[in-house]
Amino acid sequence: MPVYALADCNSFYASCEKAFNPRLKNRPVVVLSNNDGCVVARSAEAKKLGIPMGAPAFKHEALFKANNVAVFSSNYALYGDMSARVMRTMADMVPACEVYSIDESFLRLDGLPGDMIAFCGEIRERVRRWTGIPLSIGIGETKTLAKAANRLAKKGGGIFDLRGPGVDEWLARLDVEDVWGVGPRYAKLLRSRCIRTALDLKRADRVWIRKHMTVQGLQTVLELSGKPCIPIEHAPPPKKAICCSRSFGAYVRNLEGLREAVASYATRAAEKLRGQDSVCSIVQVFIRTNPFKPEHRQHAELVQATLPVATDYTPDLLRAAMGILERLFREGHAYQKAGVLLAGIEPKGSRQLSLIAPQPKDEAKRGKAMAVLDAANRRYGRGSLAYAAGGIEPEWGMKREKLSPAYTTRWDQLLEVRA
Repeated sequence: MPVYALADCNSFYASCEKAFNPRLKNRPVVVLSNNDGCVVARSAEAKKLGIPMGAPAFKHEALFKANNVAVFSSNYALYGDMSARVMRTMADMVPACEVYSIDESFLRLDGLPGDMIAFCGEIRERVRRWTGIPLSIGIGETKTLAKAANRLAKKGGGIFDLRGPGVDEWLARLDVEDVWGVGPRYAKLLRSRCIRTALDLKRADRVWIRKHMTVQGLQTVLELSGKPCIPIEHAPPPKKAICCSRSFGAYVRNLEGLREAVASYATRAAEKLRGQDSVCSIVQVFIRTNPFKPEHRQHAELVQATLPVATDYTPDLLRAAMGILERLFREGHAYQKAGVLLAGIEPKGSRQLSLIAPQPKDEAKRGKAMAVLDAANRRYGRGSLAYAAGGIEPEWGMKREKLSPAYTTRWDQLLEVRA
């Protein structure tokens, strides 16, 4: 019988900040969204203060100050690197591991000798000792049951085994909207049919579920019944579209500022494209003003360009994005956000070549140049080697006034130990 586990990092962003700063032990910690806008992560201590997820930071400054809450800007380089360390640590201990999100991973545990709860305790301890990140682990006979078990683990001692007798008793305590794969729309539909808990869903008519919730809904019901339908994915499937966009730290009113922003986003999107060994044939660029400022002149528009040959070469993508931006920009507007989306994505090794479009003669040189660029940024930190088109310390850059150091990805920001 297969045995699955879902390992979830507790309050991941906040835990990353605590891992490198002993002064934060037992202290409330919150992490803010882009441009230091809203709360996107809370430590256990912050949750006890009643700080809601998504709360605008400026509305809670008095609460933060009164309760000595440590407030941080989102440090995505740190969180991404710490996630990779946690996932590698777990992958070394189990037969199979699927990275589900930045802070979650599915594990296959069947075939391992001994007590599963004790083994999961060893996983938690090694991850805590090697990375400083706390874990909750749920165990089940399917991925859906492991996901449900993880919710119970967070409320208990950090590990919960949802197998054997008593499964239905626990499923009866789980609201149907908390079942993996059931979103708000389906939850509303199910409740209208008096299907209110995970146990109700498990016992629901499968013909009706298949008709109204498609094959995926039927798989969820079968998984709640202990029948595995969703296997471990050893490698995530390549993305069919790659988007990079941000709200600006300050309004951008000139074309030069927008050029820098769009160039920066196109460069990052190209890096992601190469990261999955793909090429793209469509480049989209959008810009928009602030829709919540009716006193401002409004403009929101997206334009796309089709490339003659699918590519992953950053200069080609930059050239296309800049051409689109020239058509989009309007004088006299205060722009708040821009973005670049790459589509028409296909594997680099099987891309379709055009018979009439010119083929790049220096394809090998281009590939080597991009490999050097990506390797330098992996080794020394993203942005260490960048295109000048993206600007240097631009005024539009994301507001991150409470940013912690890049403890693990920048040589000049490593922690120093004095003995």
